[in-house]
Amino acid sequence: MTRKIPAELVSADAMQVYRGLPLLTNQSEFPTRLVGILELGEEGSVADYQRRAHAAIDEILASGRTPVVVGGTGLYLRAALAELELPPRPAPGERDRLERLYDRIGGQQAHRLLAARDPAAAAVVHANDRRRIVRALELAEVGLSLRPGEDRLWGENTRHPTLIVGLELPHEELLRRIEVRTRRMFDHGVEEEVRRALAGPISATARSVVGLREVAELPREEAIDTLIVRTSRYASYQRKWMRRIPGLLPVRADRPPAEVAAEIVGSLAGAG
Repeated sequence: MTRKIPAELVSADAMQVYRGLPLLTNQSEFPTRLVGILELGEEGSVADYQRRAHAAIDEILASGRTPVVVGGTGLYLRAALAELELPPRPAPGERDRLERLYDRIGGQQAHRLLAARDPAAAAVVHANDRRRIVRALELAEVGLSLRPGEDRLWGENTRHPTLIVGLELPHEELLRRIEVRTRRMFDHGVEEEVRRALAGPISATARSVVGLREVAELPREEAIDTLIVRTSRYASYQRKWMRRIPGLLPVRADRPPAEVAAEIVGSLAGAG
């Protein structure tokens, strides 16, 4: 994309904001804003991300370039493109208590607990998403919901005119790419990367990076297999929420990147 039009990439990935885990969080080789902006010891938040994302997008537009928001965290994508009214931070100690509860009873039971307290939030949060399950339970404790009452992105209300593209892959090809990417991470040294990360201060948010615990605690082959399964489940979850976006342009991604980019650029020209 950035080779075909004057554009800049802006990440909408909740975990790529951290520096120190480029392999585990699959950080791009291309310059991308909002990647590696926090130390591992810092707590990330949607509110902080939204402020930074809006500033980055507005700056790119003011320079006459096109911001291309990329990534896979639904709430962060929404925060980048829309004006979200964000819920308050938890009371001191509340997050630690709920994280211990999640670890003690497991993801499936924690998700059932959330479904009993906030069915709307449970419908959009995967049981394996520890960070968001904990956050949803925090909000339910004070009578709020992780799911905004007004779904502004899915309702087509964005800050700027926006073309939203969903890259589509056949299921088997998606699984193949996940396995290739996972094994490549280990070949390139993700185990040492995780050891270095855990040797220093690391926040609760950063600890929720998918694969951190598996890489740190499991034998290599078991860690690879477990991470492939977790990533595949998360990819299925992503595809479900992506399909709910009105006006989404599906684009086949099982072809050369130049062809994919040409189709998207052509759609941008048509939308303009």
